[in-house]
Order: sequence, then C-alpha cells, then structure tokens
Amino acid sequence: MSNAILVINAGSSSIKFSLFAHEPSKRELNLVYRGAITGIGTHAHFTAKALDGEPLASQDLSGADHEQAFSVLLDWLEHRDDGLSLAAVGHRVVHGGVKFNTPVRVDDAILTELDALVPLAPLHQPHNLSPIRALAKLKGALPQVACFDTAFHTTQPDIACLFALPRNLSEQGIRRYGFHGLSYEYIAQCLPEVTGELPSRVVVAHLGNGSSMAALKDGRSVATTMGFTALDGLPMGTRSGSLDAGVVLHLLNNGMDAKAVSNILYHQSGLLGVSGGISNDMADLLANDAPEAKEAVDLFAYRISRELGSLSAALGGLDALIFTAGIGENAAPVREKVCRQSEWLGIQFDAQANQQRASRISLPDSPVSVWVIPTNEEMMIAQHTRNVLGY
Repeated sequence: MSNAILVINAGSSSIKFSLFAHEPSKRELNLVYRGAITGIGTHAHFTAKALDGEPLASQDLSGADHEQAFSVLLDWLEHRDDGLSLAAVGHRVVHGGVKFNTPVRVDDAILTELDALVPLAPLHQPHNLSPIRALAKLKGALPQVACFDTAFHTTQPDIACLFALPRNLSEQGIRRYGFHGLSYEYIAQCLPEVTGELPSRVVVAHLGNGSSMAALKDGRSVATTMGFTALDGLPMGTRSGSLDAGVVLHLLNNGMDAKAVSNILYHQSGLLGVSGGISNDMADLLANDAPEAKEAVDLFAYRISRELGSLSAALGGLDALIFTAGIGENAAPVREKVCRQSEWLGIQFDAQANQQRASRISLPDSPVSVWVIPTNEEMMIAQHTRNVLGY
C-alpha cells in the first residue's frame, strides 16, 4: 500500500484539496485526484474529480462547518479502494511572519505562535488555521505540516522590507513580507529544466485573481510587489493594489468607517472596480467591447510593466521574465501588452509563439527570454510535507 499526502488550501467558506500518492522507496509524488468543499457554513457541497475530469464524488453538506466538512472528506478518503493510506496533511498558511522561513510540523506550541500572526493577515490566517485544528481533533495522530506563502521571501535584504515609518512600528512587525511564495518557489525549482539553465536575474509575474511579481536573483527572492498584506502591489481581480495612503485617510475623514474602506479595497476595486462592475475575470474583460473593460485591462498591463522596471532595477538588469498563474498562463493579450511595453529592457517578443501558447514567447536571440510556465503550489506543499516528515 502506498502513502498519500493530502494538500489543503482553506478559505473562509471553502476547502480545496489534492491527494498525492507517494511510494516510500521513491522520490516521485503523483497527483491522484483533487476536489473542493464549497459553501461551508451555509450550503456546503463536496465534490471530487479524477485527473481526467471524471466525477468521483458529489454530496450536499448543508450547514456543515469546517470540522464537519473534514469529517466527510476523511471518511471518503478512508473508504476509497485505491490502495492509498493517508500518511500526512500539508496546509497552505498565508503568514509565517519573520520566524517561519521554512515549513514546519504543527503541534500545539506552533499553532499558538501562528495564532499570534492573525493580526498580520486577519482575512486569511484564521481560515488557514481552522482546518489544522479540525483535523487535530478528528485525527490527532495524523502529522500536519504548515507551508508558508511568506517563507520564500525571507531571503530579501532588510532594506527591501522596510517602510519609511517610525522604527517602533517596524519593530512591531510592520514591514514588507511578500506572498505567493509557494508559487515562486515552484517556478524557481523547475526553471532550469524548462529553460535549460537557471537565469541569474529573473522576474516572475504570478497573475491571477490575486496578482504579484517577484525578483529572483539566482533563484532567491530579493524583492516583490506585495508588502505588509496581500493588498499591495498590482491591481487584482477585486483588490486595489498599491494606493496612496492619503486616499484611505480621505475616506475615513469623510464618514466612511474602517470596515467599509476595507470592503472597497479588498472586494470592490481592481479589475472589477475599474471596469465599472463588468467583471473581475480577465477572460470576460478581454471579450467585452466596453471602454471600461479595455481600460481595466490596459491599467493591469501598464502596472505590470511599471513593476517590471522596478524589479529589474532591484536585480541590476534582467535575464528572463516568467508569466504564471491563471491570467499569466492563459491571457495572451495581456502578455503581449506587457512585453511590447517592456521592449526597452531587451525583450524581443514572438507574437506567433504567444498565440500558440508556446513555452517560450520571445525570439531565440532575444537578450531577455520570456516564458510561460504553469505553477503548481499544491505540488510544492506536497514536497515540503514529505521532506519535513522524512518520507
């Protein structure tokens, strides 16, 4: 019987999961199936699919909380006749603060320390920790590993992490952390295999409903667009990205409370806000002829191009640009806009390769190579879980 590693990415009302098979005598990890439990707390529903898309499970769990949802998932896993035995669970945890720069096996002491980081990520951290607690209650002996989105960025120099704020605030933890680290780590890991070498100066654009960019020097993070929270940097599906702090003060001083401001910045801005409410989905905007939709796309590409210049400066030049995640992997017009606007950096764009969804979308003799590489955060979590537990 083979071991299996369950990978969990939990939110406030959903649990996405993937199951990886692992032969103890081998290093390979093979994705077996994936699924989700959505609508937790209201109209919860459990689904699972094989790799070819074949439905494996579909069950209504109306009113189920995280613990009840996990109970159903574990029961389903245990009763499948697939020759797999659940050996461990790996979790995506958004914030590891300054201390947690590598994945860790979770115990009560670690969980207490992670609880202390909730004020740094109040919209994400509690929901990342909730399934850890639920699983500990249901399966106390099952090893659990926390993998942090911030960990990859702890290699950044101190100067890249500082805000120009009073030192006592910096000492309280108000600094740049950076996120999407599991995605960047995966890209850095597979880059040599895709490109034939590890380019020294790389910018990776992780573009999805949540978007950020990172500068990698010899595979290590030296700068990134997200900062203290996942609200910073590029405009996103519904998030504003970088914003003059004076705008927040203006809204607060003119009758809006903190909750209302937070709702605007996290849920009503970005592509959705600029498009006038048309959509937060890039595919919808690209298919829409409305001038507001075009402006949202143009602003998104413009901001990526500006950040590319900034991150290239942090690297002292640029050898390769990588597009990844939902928009980065699928929106050819966005990639073209960014590359055309960044030709001054040495990018020689291959429009035909871009339209054909090729891996390399720059000309062979381009001083800066440009690539499209699918990310795989779940695989990264599974690898970390295996390595932490010594499997």
